[in-house]
Amino acid sequence: MDPHHNNLLFVAFFVLCLAANGVTGYATVTGSVFCDQCKDGERSLFDFPVSGIKVSVTCSDENGEVYMSREETTNWLGGYVMRFDGTPDLSNCYAQVSDNGVQQDPSSCSIASGPAQKLKLMFSFFGIETFAADALLAQPLQPMSFCPKPPAAPVMPPPQVPVKPPPKVPVISPDPPATLPHPLVPVISLPPVTSPPQFKLPPFPPMPFVEPSACSHQLWMKPEYRCYWRAIGPDTKVAVAFGLVAGRRYGTDMTVREALDGRGEAYKTLLREATTALLNSYNSLGFPYNSIAVITYTNLALLRNSEHDVLMTAIRFIKANSGTCRFTVCN
Repeated sequence: MDPHHNNLLFVAFFVLCLAANGVTGYATVTGSVFCDQCKDGERSLFDFPVSGIKVSVTCSDENGEVYMSREETTNWLGGYVMRFDGTPDLSNCYAQVSDNGVQQDPSSCSIASGPAQKLKLMFSFFGIETFAADALLAQPLQPMSFCPKPPAAPVMPPPQVPVKPPPKVPVISPDPPATLPHPLVPVISLPPVTSPPQFKLPPFPPMPFVEPSACSHQLWMKPEYRCYWRAIGPDTKVAVAFGLVAGRRYGTDMTVREALDGRGEAYKTLLREATTALLNSYNSLGFPYNSIAVITYTNLALLRNSEHDVLMTAIRFIKANSGTCRFTVCN
């Protein structure tokens, strides 16, 4: 049977379970904050997720009046998650870095930078909605010493004053000296030059897809697509990929390859789809969840120790992993 058809049947089964249990709706907002170390106003190679930063989500009506506001602090992964009970209207809400007070350390990142980011609806299902905001930026007082320096202004040379050339003086060439016969030089034969040995570099993994790409766990397990594994490998431990919370739940010996085989109950299904979503996030810039969001959602579902939250999180990842897969066979 087609794997996509299996996913649809699995989602339909969860809908019946949730309807029988009388699930109430809620909305979650997720995002991340990066330290703009070079103060260039955009994410670059030198930037990293920063923890302990206050982020506020503010909603206003057509007249600019604020009718709802919520504040949260980023976790150790630089991400934040806010939950709004009921069915709030978050269509006109923005996320931004809040005022984090006066900085004592010049190298710490807590100064808000960049515009506020409008919330985007990523998932809506059975009264449950998920919103995400583009990455926010926080800056230090001064750029770091290793940041590229801006180009200096060009120095204009002084104007050139034309100089009159001196008059030409005729040159009298002396007679050439008499040539003497060259002495005989012995010929020395040198050994042939051999080319250095050629070293073949290992093949580089394919570049991440710019457009959205979502591949199922069955495709990730096929050997012909092994070159797309990046950041984590089949033998990486689940506790290393997802953190201590997942390690306590699934054990410290379970590998990512074993996690992709999980089925039969809610917690194994969550780990399978979360692992698939993590691999997709590393390979597609257009995937609905970045790697930080995948790890954060998975750990939140495990910490709540609620089978309802585990099922809902698994449904979100199943929907995200059911898109178009852009794999080609590895060379």
